[in-house]
Amino acid sequence: MIKFRPRKRKCKVCKTEYMAQRPMQNVCNGYCANKHAIQNREKAEKDAAKRERAQIKAAKEAIKPRGRHMAEAQAAFNAWIRARDAGRVCISCDATMSDDGLMTGSRIDAGHYRSTGACPELRFEPLNCHAQCVKCNRNLSGNAVEYRIRLVKRIGADKVEWLEGNHPAKKYTIEQLQDIKKHYRQKTRELKRKGEAA
Repeated sequence: MIKFRPRKRKCKVCKTEYMAQRPMQNVCNGYCANKHAIQNREKAEKDAAKRERAQIKAAKEAIKPRGRHMAEAQAAFNAWIRARDAGRVCISCDATMSDDGLMTGSRIDAGHYRSTGACPELRFEPLNCHAQCVKCNRNLSGNAVEYRIRLVKRIGADKVEWLEGNHPAKKYTIEQLQDIKKHYRQKTRELKRKGEAA
């Protein structure tokens, strides 16, 4: 049997140096041993609570209906559109964005040129969605005539014609919707970080 030789170590609690008398000795005295045990117990409880929260979150995610996933993905996409177009005028009128994220006299929406009801396959297409004041988007049903005129100026006639063309139907899986939500949340965070850095 190998005999343990006392050696210098740093106490895990008070950080002072001491001579360890046993191979597994991590603390310098009984007081620090009690404190270390309490810290270990608290850490174990926090880890257990974290695991439990993760399990509950996973269970909730597993029973969430597809419609809820679609709504969350759409909300993430719309938030990115509003962040992307910050500082621009409404796509359908001259309402301008103010510093507090509001358009003159109105809030800002992410307005789809081709609506999600009429053309659901373009719901997550960035060319099809732009910052739009609430008045144009909701009260004027998108203010489509002005939207198209200004959209041609912004992205070009060829891209507008592509938007107006036929597109294959898309049936998003839950995994695809989760990926879309994650992707656009990340893009929104990146845009906000760039804005803060500027």
